[in-house]
Amino acid sequence: MFTGIDEVDWASLRHAHGSAEDVPGWLRALASADIAERATALDGMYSAVHHQGRVYDSTLACVPFLFRLLGREEVPDRGCIVELLVSIGGETAGGTESADRPEGVTGDGRGREAVCAGAEAFAVLAGDPDPAVRRAAAGALVRFLEEPARVLELLRRRLRAEREDCVLLALTEALGLFAHRYPSHADGAVDLLAEQSAPPYAPGLRLAALGQLALRAPDRLPADLVPAAVRLLHQRSAQRLRRQEHPGTDTLVRRLRRLRPSDEQGAVLLRTLHNALGDRVDDRITLLTGQLTSGDPVDRCNAVWMSAGLFRGWRGAYEGPVRLLGAQLGSEQDRLRDAAVSVLAELFDLAAPAADDLHALVTARPDLWTHRWERCPPMLGGPLKALARTGDPRAVPPLAQLLAGPAAPVGLGYEVVHLGRAAAALAPALRHRLGRVPLASPTASRLAAPLLTAVGAVGDGDAVPELLRLLSGAPDGLGARDAVVGQVIETLVQLGASAQAAPLLRTLLRTRHAATAAGALWSADGDTTAVLPVLLRELAQPDPDARRSAARQLARLGPAAHAALPALRRLAASGPAWERVPAACALWDIAGDPEPVLPVFRTAWTADPRTRAPIARCLTTMGPAAAPLYDLITTELARPRRHTAAEGSYGDRAIPDDEQLLRMCRGLRAEV
Repeated sequence: MFTGIDEVDWASLRHAHGSAEDVPGWLRALASADIAERATALDGMYSAVHHQGRVYDSTLACVPFLFRLLGREEVPDRGCIVELLVSIGGETAGGTESADRPEGVTGDGRGREAVCAGAEAFAVLAGDPDPAVRRAAAGALVRFLEEPARVLELLRRRLRAEREDCVLLALTEALGLFAHRYPSHADGAVDLLAEQSAPPYAPGLRLAALGQLALRAPDRLPADLVPAAVRLLHQRSAQRLRRQEHPGTDTLVRRLRRLRPSDEQGAVLLRTLHNALGDRVDDRITLLTGQLTSGDPVDRCNAVWMSAGLFRGWRGAYEGPVRLLGAQLGSEQDRLRDAAVSVLAELFDLAAPAADDLHALVTARPDLWTHRWERCPPMLGGPLKALARTGDPRAVPPLAQLLAGPAAPVGLGYEVVHLGRAAAALAPALRHRLGRVPLASPTASRLAAPLLTAVGAVGDGDAVPELLRLLSGAPDGLGARDAVVGQVIETLVQLGASAQAAPLLRTLLRTRHAATAAGALWSADGDTTAVLPVLLRELAQPDPDARRSAARQLARLGPAAHAALPALRRLAASGPAWERVPAACALWDIAGDPEPVLPVFRTAWTADPRTRAPIARCLTTMGPAAAPLYDLITTELARPRRHTAAEGSYGDRAIPDDEQLLRMCRGLRAEV
């Protein structure tokens, strides 16, 4: 296996952490009879030799020895070695330009070339005695043996001979990959998938085949795809539950699986089908409903996490699935309950259909009102957070109890805002805690920010002295408190208390909070004499955040800011969309002329979806002048995808921000 390994100058080769002289030891350890040694060696291969998907010169030197290990049946865990080779051949992080490439990284396709050179081994491994090897080899065949007719025949033979469910599922995925990779040979693979989607194949395999057909050949799907998938899911679940009830010879592994049940394959099957259905939201809701009503709690747990992806990315009528999520809160399985709580907390007011279930859980489990991470202050627990975010006033009493305690959860105030005036009873406690924020502490901003949000939400005018206390240190520099000065000023404006802070606000006109302070001063007395020069100065700052803040405050002044129009026109005419839109909004609020505003809005709406909410907000004030952009509103309301959905990204406010945009768009459409 290791003939010639010592003849390689490993010390001159590189991996992620430097010299590759430790690689021969890892290669030898992959053949060890000791499971701990093998695990350590595999970890070394992924963390150094193939770090984050990169292919180094040492990675290429390993490939021949990895193939030799695969050829020896006595080597344990060869399926992991196949997976490593598949990853090396994929070169997921090797596409950087040579000038930017770390020392020793190839990134030029040589990883794939090296694996393709040994791909004949995968044809042999497809029939290996070890199911884990056969499972990994199925996809490797399609990826690296570049003889499509032969590969398809090998897959066909394995399907006829295979008896292990996990391998059959891998073969199904391999057929879908084959159809995608070799379109001119896809018909044969699609025929095999169609065959697998019908009896006498097992429900799980039929589900997998339907998912691949939906991705690769939707014209071959049955007309009743979703009802059929739900039936198969329930049949598969019933079979698995029967096996759990009659496990045969009990083993430690089986006992552990019963304690922490999981179904990774089932999750992959249904995720594939959801992905294939894409924008067919109603069908996905039907499928999700079937999953959430399964008799198997593992199926329901998988469904809960899949629902999160649907809710985040797509718009739909989710009352039914949300009620079913609420039904999971009474589960005796902590994992299922916690998963449902986590998803409901993301939905904000869309979680209202589950409010009764959330309230029942909050009432029954006060121990879940808070959550503590190790060495961290307490945070608000998921069930109470989710209930508060629905706007349900039943969240107020437990929040009051927490505020009365010795250590109220950090961030509690952020959730009070969703309760609005229903949380008025919390005002004294919030005010008291705001007054106790230690001004000299580095945690001042972290403690004050959520409390300020809550004070503004409940409209507590009696909190003005506490706000002035936070603001009073501004001229000398607030350190950590400086981060919340802008929020303090905005809260004073929100409470109509700017006049009481006027002396302090004037001292801030030469700080980075100048624009916010100027806007608050104008709110206090409507006098532009001192305010307008400050805002014009800030509008010319090199800092784009300062310019945006100035534009927003100028919009508040309206026609009184007429002198700012030339600078705002220049700002609206160039630069990134997120900076042009506030300037355009200010132009409308000051001059009431749609001509320079509407082209900016039209361009920004498409160029940067994050600008859609402020644009829609401005359009609602424009009345008939907004009519030329109503086509954008109609198109937006017809879109199945959320405007906040972006590949690989996720934000806690993604769902409520999109729902807010939809509400504004519906209001605009009603004006047409």
